[in-house]
Parts: sequence; C-alpha cells; structure tokens
Amino acid sequence: MDFKDYYSALGIERTASDDEVRKAYRKLARKYHPDVSKEPDAEQRMRDINEAKDVLGDKEKRAAYDALAERVARGGHPEGGFQPPPGWDEGFEFHRGPRQGPADHADFSEFFSSLFGEAERRDAKRQNFRARGEDHHAAIEIALEDALNGVEREITLRAQTVDAQGHPQWENRTLSVKIPPGVHPGQFIRLAGQGMPGHGGEGAGDLYLEVRIAPHKLYRVEERDLYMTLPVTPAEAALGAQVQVPTPTGGVVEVTVPRNARNGLKLRLKGRGLAGKTPGDLYLLIDIALPPADSDEARKAYEQLAQATASFHPRQHLGV
Repeated sequence: MDFKDYYSALGIERTASDDEVRKAYRKLARKYHPDVSKEPDAEQRMRDINEAKDVLGDKEKRAAYDALAERVARGGHPEGGFQPPPGWDEGFEFHRGPRQGPADHADFSEFFSSLFGEAERRDAKRQNFRARGEDHHAAIEIALEDALNGVEREITLRAQTVDAQGHPQWENRTLSVKIPPGVHPGQFIRLAGQGMPGHGGEGAGDLYLEVRIAPHKLYRVEERDLYMTLPVTPAEAALGAQVQVPTPTGGVVEVTVPRNARNGLKLRLKGRGLAGKTPGDLYLLIDIALPPADSDEARKAYEQLAQATASFHPRQHLGV
C-alpha cells in the first residue's frame, strides 16, 4: 500500500491550524457529499476527505501521523510498499476508535487500518468514548418567491445514520425547514442537531443546507441582485419613454428609458432585489425589440426610417 498524504487530501499545508482543517473539510464536503455532488469520483473523494479529517482533526492522531510522515520522508520506502514501522506510535496517546461521522471507518483505507487498527477501534467503541457528531451538508432548491418572502416547507433527504452496533445505514428523513426572507444562492441554513448523532452522550452535529434558487421566467439571481431583460421598441429606445415594469414582489413601477438607449444598457432600481442588511438591487437590461415588417404601413415606416437615417453606418467600424 502507499503512504497517504492527508494534507493533500484536504488541500492544506502541514502548518494549517485546526480551524483551517475544519474549514477545508467543510468546503470539500459541500463539493463531494453524495447528496450534493455530481462529480464521478465523489464517493471515493468523500471517503478520502473523511479519513483525512478523522486524523488531522484529532490532535493526538495528527501528532503521531506527522511524526511518522517525517520518519518516512527521511528513510523513504518503495512505491506501494509502505508498512508502518514497529513502535511508530510510541510516546503518543490517542483515541484508536472511530469518531461518529458521515462515513463508517470500515470504508476507510488499508493505510488507515494499518495505523489505527480494526481491533482497537472495536475496543474503543466499548469504552467511554465521547465525541460530538459530525456535521452534514445537503442542498435545497427553492423558488425565487420563497427567497423573497420566506417560507416554511418540508424537505426529504437521504441521510446516513448509524445503528446500535455502529454500522452505517441509509434512510430517508423528512424535516421542516424555515427559510428566512432574503436568502441568496450559496447561503447556508443551519439546522442545529440534525447532523450525525454524537457518541458517549455528546450532542449531535448540525445539518447545513446550501440554498439554490430555481430558474425564474423573468428574473436572474446573482448574489442579492436580480436581473431582468426589458424589451423596448426602437422608438422608445431612440426617443426615450416611460414604461411599466413588474417588480419581484408583485407590484409595478414606472421606469424612464433614456433617449438613445442602446441594447444592453443597464437601469438600476435600488433596493428591489433580495432583502438583507444591505438589500440587493434590480437591474433592467434594455433589449430593443424590432417590430415585424408584416404590413404595408410597417414596411412604409421602415422605408421612411431608412431614408431619414441614410447617413448612419452601423458597420463602419468593420472597415466595409
């Protein structure tokens, strides 16, 4: 077997603090958790991430692992031929049993088992081992209207739990979630105590729901801002106009289209986006809609426009 680099698995330096270890784990768990990830290797990556967190998140295990890594770096070993040397853990005291987490340690690598021992893990389960439950991550998609107004809804998640014997099992569970007004894509809603159960009387972990907002027929969401395409006629764009625009909350406002407005011009309605300490804005993107020349009157009007604007050369910058 190969020596495993747990720091590379979490994408952190060997000098990383405990807080950096936790943050790196949470970031990768959000990316590779089976309830969220579409990556083809998500399941294996999640096992590697959990294994690295189990070791680097425990001060004693990390100290023993670091000492072993230095010893290996000095002496080297054939590729694929690593075996922990006798007495590698001498002088270190650490829990050799599992922390209850999102994956059972039976799924961990041969490398992990060779260091921390299957038999000793079973012994530790029978001892007074105490550990807070690991946090879980999942994604929830809501309608824009729910993000604007807030809503309480039930969600069903496929979650991994641990039975009385410590074995992992999958089950569906339904939770009631209160979504506050103003949530935006990428925000996390924390459900305290809804993660993995603790061990030895310790509390359960938390469940973090990543908010995703479903596509809307009118509005596009970016952070707390909303964007909407505003069609205007050539006359409204050229001469300027007052036009009515629907707002995300259901009302209608009158907006001034300035003279000589071009395609893509951005008009800002301050504070009309998602709610928050600093509310987002609503941006209107001008889109000039050309009336069809499907009648004699329309064709004649286009001919008159062509004559009146004969000196206008839209392709002059192309050199033709």
